[in-house]
Amino acid sequence: MSEARPGAWVVVVAAGSGSRFGGPKQWARLAGRRVVDWTVAGVRAAPSCTGVVVVVPHADAGTIEVAGADVVVAGGATRSASVRAGLAAVPVDVEVVVIHDGARPFASTALLEAVVAAVRAGADAALPGLPVTDSLKRVGGGEVTGTLDREGLVTVQTPQGFAAASLRQAHAGDPEATDDGALVEAIGGRVVVVPGDPDNLKLTVAGDLAVAERRLGSGGAARPGPASRVGLGFDIHPFTDDPARVLVLGGVSFPGVHALAGHSDADAIAHAATEALLGAAGLGDIGEHFPDTDPRWAGADSIELLRTAVERVRAAGWVPGNVDCSVVCEQPSLAPQRAEMQRRLSEAVGADVTVKGRRPEGLGALGRGEGVACWAVAVVHRTGEAS
Repeated sequence: MSEARPGAWVVVVAAGSGSRFGGPKQWARLAGRRVVDWTVAGVRAAPSCTGVVVVVPHADAGTIEVAGADVVVAGGATRSASVRAGLAAVPVDVEVVVIHDGARPFASTALLEAVVAAVRAGADAALPGLPVTDSLKRVGGGEVTGTLDREGLVTVQTPQGFAAASLRQAHAGDPEATDDGALVEAIGGRVVVVPGDPDNLKLTVAGDLAVAERRLGSGGAARPGPASRVGLGFDIHPFTDDPARVLVLGGVSFPGVHALAGHSDADAIAHAATEALLGAAGLGDIGEHFPDTDPRWAGADSIELLRTAVERVRAAGWVPGNVDCSVVCEQPSLAPQRAEMQRRLSEAVGADVTVKGRRPEGLGALGRGEGVACWAVAVVHRTGEAS
């Protein structure tokens, strides 16, 4: 039996016709990008997200590309049918599945992480909910026929997290519901509510697009936030006497020198560059994306981790400008391999990466030759605005 795949896959449901909106809202332009592109970029940036399926209208399948999606599939005639189409594309060894509306471009990574954490804690389903604050009236024929008690009522949002086995069971027999939490509830699953986010706007009618435009910038003319950002990264590793390890810096091996200790290959330069890029894009730190408690990253090639981080930076709407790395160590001498390190790092980033070496002049642990440290500064530009 294969080991369950860690992380969570996200199914972004973007297969609706947008009848109340006046057309397919997932393809509407929002501050220069399609609504669904904002949505996918948001979920792709979440540390727990290891795969994304986007479900599109049947007529668009095979002709539409969505950046950041691992799979794009055709939806069905109903929302539940579209979810089942997306769920069928999720690998069977994935334990946690998140269902998210393609028309919610502002869902935070913290919200997605919260529902995933609740499922990992034992829930069959975890739904973001907001308390009902307005009075509720039952209306018939234009007249009020009753008042409802709002105590204990919440409105639910997406992303919604599920134990994959429970979600597949809930969809067996092709049932229909307005949300997947109701289907899991119907089979007796444990459904919990985590705090929702008032800013998690769902685009439903055409006027909602104007609200979203104002949130991102006046009339959609301005991009959200600055056009460029800067991130600072740092990493340090001690030397080890382990003969099975090889010293790797900047993706280049240094034979005949003590290796560095670490969960991955301990490439301090690649790690610092990775953290600088993630920080510049507002995506947290390297430990959130590649924790040293996760067996997937044991002995990992840090150049590949850097490539993965760059994919997440680009999915979040940023493109690397350059990265500058300052390495501090007594040994090895970096000069003979400097050009090759810069080549490998630049290739992984898709932009210029420079490497500079400095000796610590005998000061402290680095001066005693106990390890290697690296500082890195990265510049990223918002997609479409790089010069």
